[in-house]
Amino acid sequence: MFSQESIIGVVGSGAMGSGIAQVSATNNYKTIVFDTNADSLIKAKKNLSASLAKLVEKQKISELKAETIFNNITFSNTIFDLKDCSLIIEAIIENLTVKQSVFKELENLVSKDCILASNTSSLSITSIGAACNLPERVLGIHFFNPATLMPLVEIIPGIATDKKLAEACQALISSWGKIPVMAKDTPGFIVNRVARPFYSEALRIYEEQIADIATIDWAMKEFGGFKMGPFELMDLIGHDVNYVVTETVWTQFYFDPRFKPSLSQKRLLEAKFLGKKTGKGFYDYSEGAEPLLPKKDEVLGRYIFNRIICMLINEACDTANLGIASVNDIDLAMTKGVNYPKGLLMWADEIGLSNVKNTLQDLYNLYEEDRYRTCPLIKKMVNEAKTFY
Repeated sequence: MFSQESIIGVVGSGAMGSGIAQVSATNNYKTIVFDTNADSLIKAKKNLSASLAKLVEKQKISELKAETIFNNITFSNTIFDLKDCSLIIEAIIENLTVKQSVFKELENLVSKDCILASNTSSLSITSIGAACNLPERVLGIHFFNPATLMPLVEIIPGIATDKKLAEACQALISSWGKIPVMAKDTPGFIVNRVARPFYSEALRIYEEQIADIATIDWAMKEFGGFKMGPFELMDLIGHDVNYVVTETVWTQFYFDPRFKPSLSQKRLLEAKFLGKKTGKGFYDYSEGAEPLLPKKDEVLGRYIFNRIICMLINEACDTANLGIASVNDIDLAMTKGVNYPKGLLMWADEIGLSNVKNTLQDLYNLYEEDRYRTCPLIKKMVNEAKTFY
């Protein structure tokens, strides 16, 4: 399906598009980055040059390799230059109407054998493909930021996608040294669906004044081994991204209370306190700001960790129960896509599914909210004394 003579196209020269192009070019594929914004292309070219120079400085690649990678990429503001591509990956704004328009335009330009892919993190691949005359060649290829460093790539066939094309893309991404996982076309796919409770349950605990943000972050790092706490991570991602993904997943799941967004986070977004990039979010990053210190109460910390991890496991189990991805791919997605210390289903075996079930039942009894309903797979596996591994 793909050979070293294949040309890879990337639509969008932002951080994601540029990163994907660098990955492709590093693997010796001629790559064309298209963007209508000439200034954005100039910036992307400068950033690529700087990125490659750093890799040479750190002795990660040779000067010759850096030159080869740079020369493998063409930056263009003429969409016609994409006409000979074998695969085009779109990495633009998360807006369905805009994406559909781009895919329509691409379809009229390329050959019938060209595969059209979207790097969307939460929009329906089937909906994007529906805008095309040949929806069977449309699929999702979702890289994680930064694309050059993060190993995980979600491959998402739409309802109409040709399975052979999805498998060919999976093989290509694997040959690029990435770890591809296959996911059904459902809101959030694997990572952005399963990870929601990491943020939402932490926000619920904070809003109910059970613990402050520094204590919640401390608990997840201290007892869970996470590199960052949920509030630190939300501030790093940016509330303009993290909140919008939460709201998109919630809306696309017909307002399922499990994915309900937080008003506290929405208010930060409205105030334009977007996190690290604006100097203020849940934490204040301005010079001289007083640091927030956690209350290192072990009992409280273990309660916080147990509550959040059980909600995460519940979501991972539901993802497996609905056949959205395999058990192995779910755990791979969470360890390689968002750097979780362990796969959630492996963690479920360690904690014990009966303990997870009891925690969820206690939460349901307390709140009487559908948000805390236990996944049927957990109940079934507990009754049958089964484990995931």
